[in-house]
Amino acid sequence: MLHITRVIRGAALVATTAVATLVASQGAMAEEVKVRFSWKLKGEYGFFYLGEQKGVYKDAGVALKLGEGAGSQAALGSLIQGQEDAVILPGIFAISAIQKGMPVKIIALYQPETPIALISHADKAVTTPKDLEGKTIAHAVGETGTSYLDAFCEINQVDCSKVSKIQMDSQSRVPQFLQGQVDVVSVYRTNDLPVLEDRTGQTFPTLDMTEYGLAIPGMAVVASDDGIAKRGAALKSFLAANAKAIEMTRSDPAAATAALKAVWQAGPSDKVVQQQIEATSASLHAPADGKPLGWIEEKAIVDALKLVGSAEDIGDPKPASTFYTNDFLTQ
Repeated sequence: MLHITRVIRGAALVATTAVATLVASQGAMAEEVKVRFSWKLKGEYGFFYLGEQKGVYKDAGVALKLGEGAGSQAALGSLIQGQEDAVILPGIFAISAIQKGMPVKIIALYQPETPIALISHADKAVTTPKDLEGKTIAHAVGETGTSYLDAFCEINQVDCSKVSKIQMDSQSRVPQFLQGQVDVVSVYRTNDLPVLEDRTGQTFPTLDMTEYGLAIPGMAVVASDDGIAKRGAALKSFLAANAKAIEMTRSDPAAATAALKAVWQAGPSDKVVQQQIEATSASLHAPADGKPLGWIEEKAIVDALKLVGSAEDIGDPKPASTFYTNDFLTQ
């Protein structure tokens, strides 16, 4: 009996040691992936933190390092300098940069349409495109919501000459709107709108620009051509983990809120952050059935180039294949 007990204990010790060795080897094999956001923390980034907290990235062999950003240009600059492995930014900015010659590619597009909306005051409500005629709208250089207003008007047969764009710096747009100096301002449904409605206690009349045909590529993962050539396996593991983290967040937004707030104590209330996270989850989708989350359609790139060309001189568009690759997405 004593001999049997010793055998069982020995077997248990060997099994425990084997498990510990496996875990240690997995940790040793984990590849560091440095990811930079294009902006400060916000609910849109919640799924990364839930995935990290739940070990999704670790299980994929990824040692994830996340960092806040200070704008898309700065994020792209750090990417091509080799300081980051990937950056998270609006796809439209990446497309514009690639057209100008920047050696990067979109490797996943989670928001085929940026969740942009126009909000207005109840006494001058704008809830359909035609309602824009005769209104004033805040505009800042480079601001997504109004940079492509002419294209939006054309899609919806609105006379844009009857819409007055009032140019100002980006920080003045919302205050000017709240003070009644302009009738309309653009906001991200996934970020600005929950904050603004919570702060003012108002529910604003809203025109969802995506529902009326404006498809501006939104949240994307971008990697450098050099990184794609050298770190393809790590990038593929990172994207696979992202897909799991996104679905996990969709199922449990409260958990994603808690995970994000653990590193963002100075952020808005839990209620607002969860609203941001839920709005983000609603905006993340594959472009077609049977395609993995993040899949990039050539048409999305071609259409985006037309949008960029409507707002600035881009010369002859580069071939669509220059802008993206689906090679790192799990089918």
